[in-house]
Amino acid sequence: MTFEKYTLNRICEITGGHILSSRTDDPYVRDLLIDSRRLVDPAGCLFVALVTQRNDGHRYIGDLYEKGVRLFMIRDRRYLNPGTDKETPLSGDGSPYPDAAFLVVNDTLTALQKLAAYHRSLFTSPVIGITGSNGKTIVKEWLFQLLAQDFRIIRSPRSFNSQIGVPLSVMKMEGGDDLAIIEAGISQPGEMEHLEPIIRPTIGLITNIGHAHDEHFLNAAQKATEKLKLFEHSKIIMYCSDYTVIREKIQSSPTLSTISTFTWSRTGEADLKITAVNKRGENTLIEGLFQGREMQITIPLTDEASIENAIHCWAVMLYLGTDPAVIAPRMLQLTPIALRLELKEAVNHCSLINDIYNSDINSLGIAIDFLLSQNQHPRRTVILSDILQSGRDKEELYRELGEVFAFKKIDRVIGIGKDISRYSRMFPMEGSFFLTTDDFLAHYPISQFRDETILLKGARLFEFEKISRVLQRKAHETVLEINLDALVHNLNYYRSKLKPGVKAMAMVKAFAYGSGSFEIANLMQFHRVDYLAVAYADEGVDLRKAGIRLPIAVMSPEEQSLDLLLKYNLEPEIYNIHILELIEKAIDRNQTALQDEVQIHIKLDTGMHRLGFNERDLDELGAHLQANPRLHVRSVFSHLAASEDPAEDEFTRRQIALFNTMSKKITQYVQYPFIRHILNSAGISRFPEAQLDMVRIGIGLYGVGFDEAEGAALRNVSTLKTVVTQVRWIPKGDTVGYNRKGVADTDKVIAVVPIGYADGLDRRLGNGHGKFYIGGKAAPVIGNICMDLVMLDVTELVNQGMDIREGEEAVLFSDEHPVTELAKLTGTIPYEILTSISPRVKRIYFHE
Repeated sequence: MTFEKYTLNRICEITGGHILSSRTDDPYVRDLLIDSRRLVDPAGCLFVALVTQRNDGHRYIGDLYEKGVRLFMIRDRRYLNPGTDKETPLSGDGSPYPDAAFLVVNDTLTALQKLAAYHRSLFTSPVIGITGSNGKTIVKEWLFQLLAQDFRIIRSPRSFNSQIGVPLSVMKMEGGDDLAIIEAGISQPGEMEHLEPIIRPTIGLITNIGHAHDEHFLNAAQKATEKLKLFEHSKIIMYCSDYTVIREKIQSSPTLSTISTFTWSRTGEADLKITAVNKRGENTLIEGLFQGREMQITIPLTDEASIENAIHCWAVMLYLGTDPAVIAPRMLQLTPIALRLELKEAVNHCSLINDIYNSDINSLGIAIDFLLSQNQHPRRTVILSDILQSGRDKEELYRELGEVFAFKKIDRVIGIGKDISRYSRMFPMEGSFFLTTDDFLAHYPISQFRDETILLKGARLFEFEKISRVLQRKAHETVLEINLDALVHNLNYYRSKLKPGVKAMAMVKAFAYGSGSFEIANLMQFHRVDYLAVAYADEGVDLRKAGIRLPIAVMSPEEQSLDLLLKYNLEPEIYNIHILELIEKAIDRNQTALQDEVQIHIKLDTGMHRLGFNERDLDELGAHLQANPRLHVRSVFSHLAASEDPAEDEFTRRQIALFNTMSKKITQYVQYPFIRHILNSAGISRFPEAQLDMVRIGIGLYGVGFDEAEGAALRNVSTLKTVVTQVRWIPKGDTVGYNRKGVADTDKVIAVVPIGYADGLDRRLGNGHGKFYIGGKAAPVIGNICMDLVMLDVTELVNQGMDIREGEEAVLFSDEHPVTELAKLTGTIPYEILTSISPRVKRIYFHE
């Protein structure tokens, strides 16, 4: 990286800030950090304290200082104490940061973008800027695959295309790079103006205009106009002229219409005229006409999105002057791009993180961060192939990797490849090294993996999918996929609605609504929620054993579990005098092993009439609290009965008013502050005046809103899918399934899928009431649902020309077909659907 060229004073000049420091030196900045959880090496690291609607980086300065960071970019000194009027002295007497240097700017994001724009201005090598609604990351990664033999390329890591991601990507440009490929995404008008001077592409490519972020744009024309602002200083704009809105906006723009273009089209005249597209088995042959020459490429994919993305890449290569004879064999070698990291169960009680299609240094950093966020096992192993096409000195590269792995406390490295084996001495931790994947599989005992988290990270050339197949725990082919990024989006959606200082409790009871307790709790801990809540003590104990350190409230403590609850520092809900007395007895039994105080949560009944103290109980409750100083009231709360129903708003407001009255009375007995909370997910949106000190985020965290508008703002978290295990042809008059309930009124084609009521599938979905989706098209259930199997009527799909084969994916609910639709079919609620999914259904967690 070129950070060695930047001293703190130089960055100060570029950003227009000023420095507060008692230091006399001018330190070099070697790295930029925006997320305090992703610190690698504090030496020479400049932490940029970004302020967003959802978070404030200034609150993490003290923690980073303790970890050795000494350089900080901040907005102003007041932001060192967000939410207060206090100012912390940054230098001189009384400063808690005596040897730190603070670069103070008007706005840290703007300063970061200024620095990146200046850095970009230092380079004259070509820059390809990619924007569009879909396909940006795929096109970027494929261009890297296709051009890496001809250029030393720097590219955006994964999908770093935001207001923050773009400057971080550009700051990785170095003097030895021949080509940069940077993607840019926007979600609302006005954003591209900030990204254009940072990327300043010489070659502009827009993939398409689709429906992503429609809610923030008036129409497709406005969206195209905003995206095309990226190319106002480009030498050439490349696009598919079949997208009318793109073509018209370019041609009508006084600025863009003067810039050269390179177009391709399936229907009209263009620089690259596509004359034929033929799908042959698993390949697609694409024929075209360029500069009067007929030429063709074959790609090993058949879906329409991949065909379009490949043609974009073909056009870029032709523009760059790549010989068509060189292009064709490279296109045939294109590999699918894994746009997500998957977390799966593995052999011998291990967890496996799959990232097996590339091994570049930038994506490795992201994968390591994901590995470190998993705390279910104390031991971490990285299986890593050679880092290909980095353009860096190999000894220096592997020395740096060894230092990073040591700092990140990686316990073991298994290296596969000639280069990493040659420099194995650079890895100070336990290590084993092999020249090939087959060599590893032949000589390394899989039994050596036990109770650990394994990151599998390799270039496609090394065929790490062989290792993945061996390590994965065997399970039937029905899986529940959980999108961890969607969970974070939903958490941040609710956080954005909270007033400053309001805490958030994440509900992870009932196996985190079917999603997996530890994995979700671990994610919530990583993203710094304030509290977790489980239903029973054994759920909390499991979380503690797995390394969850957050405060955990137990909503339904049972008498037989109280000793265990206290042992693991869990915090019980107290809802009547009986359970309070049982807790007091448990405290007496365990007093030598306990801390001075036991945290408890007082439940008040304000109208739900399920659990909780009534008004008449408060004096007796208060007497107990005053008599036992070892009881510390951490919170007082209640439960709304109908917060999502506008028809019950008057009742809800009465509940809130009663809660305020009752909780105020408790202050007569408790002479210290405690947290008050009453709002659930729906209440956060509908009754913001009652946020009080904390809110509880439950079903909304998992993507289910209280109405259609909120549902649209949330992201779906879970996808339940299976595969076709057999296809059968049934003659007219035959029956299907138990009790002969499925009758073939015509000759039918039946697809059998391995999911049944033992997996949590409601039997009411049988006999045509439920449907799965194959290739996006509905296939109704025929006959009764069995314990382990379901039969689907795919006759109509076959008649439409679909080739239904064994191994075909069948989806029950997903982003396109949300769980709320399934709940309506069965006359229930999404809670029941999600919590009914059997533990035997394999959970796969992924991070995009």
